[in-house]
Amino acid sequence: MPSVDVAGEFETIRRLLAPLAHPEWGRGLLDDVAVVPSRTGYDLVLTKDSIVEGVHFLPEDPMDTVARKLLRVNLSDLAAKGAEPFGYMLGCFWSDRCGWPEREAFAAGLKRDQTEFGVALLGGDTVTTPGPASFSLTMLGWVPKGRAVGRDGARPDDVVLVTGVIGDGYLGLQAAQERLSLEPERVMALVDHYRTPMPRLAFAEQIRDLATAAIDVSDGLIADLGHLAAASGVALDIDLAALPVSGPAQAWLDGRVDPQDARVRLATGGDDYEIAFTARAGDEAELRRAAERQHLRLTTIGRVVAGTGVTVRSAGDIVAIGRPGWTHG
Repeated sequence: MPSVDVAGEFETIRRLLAPLAHPEWGRGLLDDVAVVPSRTGYDLVLTKDSIVEGVHFLPEDPMDTVARKLLRVNLSDLAAKGAEPFGYMLGCFWSDRCGWPEREAFAAGLKRDQTEFGVALLGGDTVTTPGPASFSLTMLGWVPKGRAVGRDGARPDDVVLVTGVIGDGYLGLQAAQERLSLEPERVMALVDHYRTPMPRLAFAEQIRDLATAAIDVSDGLIADLGHLAAASGVALDIDLAALPVSGPAQAWLDGRVDPQDARVRLATGGDDYEIAFTARAGDEAELRRAAERQHLRLTTIGRVVAGTGVTVRSAGDIVAIGRPGWTHG
């Protein structure tokens, strides 16, 4: 489909996006396709996420962080499969507010994270739109043949673990909207997490080798664990008190009238992009040693049992969960 602004499209590609292209497979972004050679002994893993202004990022968010978040949420999906990323296809739908400086900032954000995570642009499309700015990215990665970790391998007696901390995405959105009363450095830490979450690619090998099922936490920990439980045909018993939280999140919790309700909000808020996974109980010690070597927090938050759904407990009592997480329309 032709661009609404053809001149702007080709200038954007030539000056901003072509320098990001893979030197061989991307064909300099001068073609309508990318050509990627196969890799013997590996499966190709693909994932796609889109972000829309006013839904997934704020209108006032810097465009470099918008680009970095787009890249990182897709990398998080690959990490949860135990995959190694190598390239991506990009769709840019520029709104009227996306002038040349905004496009430059977007490309600079992509360049920064391409370098950090070792990926390159393979191709895509760029158009203008009268609606809100939105962007779509398809990430490609490799995983040894037959080794991609699904959501369907959890079995009773497995343990449930999660990397990092939960709730900083939820609080980070509030911080970015100036709705939190915390010290400025805590607010900025939460905003940074919301805008540029860290995909757990360094832990992908351990996920591939030892996880029985895995999912990245995007819609909310409880909601995403529900997806994993449904795919595996099991139930998950989760300890709310074990929920790992950051220093800023703990400071926020300390000021709540109802700490249990506040923890539920952290567990259902979403936008964390950590990996929630199950593993054999006998592999827990090895997973912890690997996480310690990477200075990565790893927390056991529950266990897999027979049945269906996710049960959340606090001090042994079942906690009622209204909305388990974000629901896409």
